[in-house]
Amino acid sequence: MAVFVTRRIPAEGLRVLSQAGGCRVQQWDSEEPVPRAELLAGVAGKRGLLCLLSDRIDREVLDAAGPGLKVISTMSVGFDHLALEEIKKRGIRVGYTPDVLTDATAELSVALLLAACRRLPEAVEQVKNGGWTTWKPLWMCGYGLSDSTVGIIGLGRIGQAVARRLKPFGVKKFLYTGSCPKPETAAEFEAEFVPLMRLAEESDFVVVTCALTPATQGMCNRDFFGRMKKTSVFVNTSRGAVVNQEDLYDALAHGQIAAAGLDVTTPEPLPTDHPLLSLKNCVILPHVGSATYATRSTMAVLAAKNLLAGLRGEPMPHELLL
Repeated sequence: MAVFVTRRIPAEGLRVLSQAGGCRVQQWDSEEPVPRAELLAGVAGKRGLLCLLSDRIDREVLDAAGPGLKVISTMSVGFDHLALEEIKKRGIRVGYTPDVLTDATAELSVALLLAACRRLPEAVEQVKNGGWTTWKPLWMCGYGLSDSTVGIIGLGRIGQAVARRLKPFGVKKFLYTGSCPKPETAAEFEAEFVPLMRLAEESDFVVVTCALTPATQGMCNRDFFGRMKKTSVFVNTSRGAVVNQEDLYDALAHGQIAAAGLDVTTPEPLPTDHPLLSLKNCVILPHVGSATYATRSTMAVLAAKNLLAGLRGEPMPHELLL
């Protein structure tokens, strides 16, 4: 069973593959993404592919692999980088890694929210550049969570975990929106299901944790930001394409909303001259939602186990049903 691994992954995951009987592993052993030509060459003739969310697995890759490719295992919870319709046509099974990164991503979402609303990067910079001269009553003031309304776009695993962590801060009310109401899930937070625009209008904090789909692409746009309060804070830890970044820039630059925190952008990495990076009220992180040692190791092991199970014709621990 020949497999191709598109990146250097935590050793625990690679060990699962290397210790499996009859599994021959070829790996792009680098922290940087595999070049397209190397990906096309590496996947040729392989039965299994272990990839990352930064690898575009499209018809060209599938053609290069040939008819022997039986399993694709992505070390991610998202799968918008996979050409699922084409994969389904070819009868290829797909594994992914949900659940294991929920807590880490929720923690990062809360950290990003607090960094944006309490202006932490600005405050650190003031300490470093001499702007901290004395205690000032109105200096570096931001917005707090106590008695606030938090709106969550996508009350799935990560959305619930975010709400669970924010509740002890004294949040007064949770709103949520999505494809359908989830009364049993929402009951834990006494969260109210509302239309998207009402969530924008009433929330002091908006946290986006939904999946990227045709319905959610570009959903947070000029109209959305125009409905938000001028004192509100916007956080996105889902996928960059859910947000129209030009509209977000305008909203932040013209004071339509108070601040934003992004762990995901379009493209990734964001060019260093991108207008959003010029704004003090926009905190941008390099897609590190799941970046704890334990979480990344667990993701790698799960991705390896998914791959092996698929190759053996066994049930995967987490299979994406196409």
